[in-house]
Amino acid sequence: MPSVRSKPDIKRTERDSAGFSLVEILVVVMVILIIAAIAIPNLVQSRMRANEASAVASVKTINTAETLFSNNYPDVGYSSNMANLGSNGSSCDKPTSTNACIIMDDALTSGVKSGYVFEIVGDGNKPDSGYTVSASPESGLSGRCTVSSSETGDIRLSIPGAPTTVGRLSLGGGSGCDL
Repeated sequence: MPSVRSKPDIKRTERDSAGFSLVEILVVVMVILIIAAIAIPNLVQSRMRANEASAVASVKTINTAETLFSNNYPDVGYSSNMANLGSNGSSCDKPTSTNACIIMDDALTSGVKSGYVFEIVGDGNKPDSGYTVSASPESGLSGRCTVSSSETGDIRLSIPGAPTTVGRLSLGGGSGCDL
C-alpha cells in the first residue's frame, strides 16, 4: 500500500478579508464628499433660477388677472390685493370684486410662492387706474432677483442695489438676473 502523507498544517499568514479596511472606507468617504462639494452649489443655483423663473411667470399671471379684474369690475378698477384675485375663501359660485376667482393658485393669492413674496399696491384712486406688483425673494437662498411690473405689462428684473433692467420682458442685459 502506498504511504499516505499528511498535508502539513498551513498557518494562516494572510488576514481575513471579510470586510473593508479603515483606509478603504476613508477613501470612499472622501470621494463622496468631493462629489457633494461639486454638486451642492450647482443644485442651489438651479433651485434659485427655477424660483426666479416661477416668479416671472407668476407676475405675468397677475398682470393677466389684473386686466381681467379691471374689465369685469370697472367700478373698482384694478385689484389692490392678491386675495381679491383668487377665491378668498369662497366656493367661486358667485364671483365678486372681493373673490374674483381669476387666479385659482392659492399659494400665489396668499402672497408666497416658490420662495418669493408677492405684493400688489394700487394707485389709491377710485377706481384704481394703476397698480404695481412686486415679487421679492424670501431669503438669499430662494433667489437673487426682484421681479416687478405694473399695468403696462412691462416686467422689470433687478438685484437690490443694482440698476433695474426694463423692457417688455427684460431678462439679462447685464443686471445679473439672466433666466
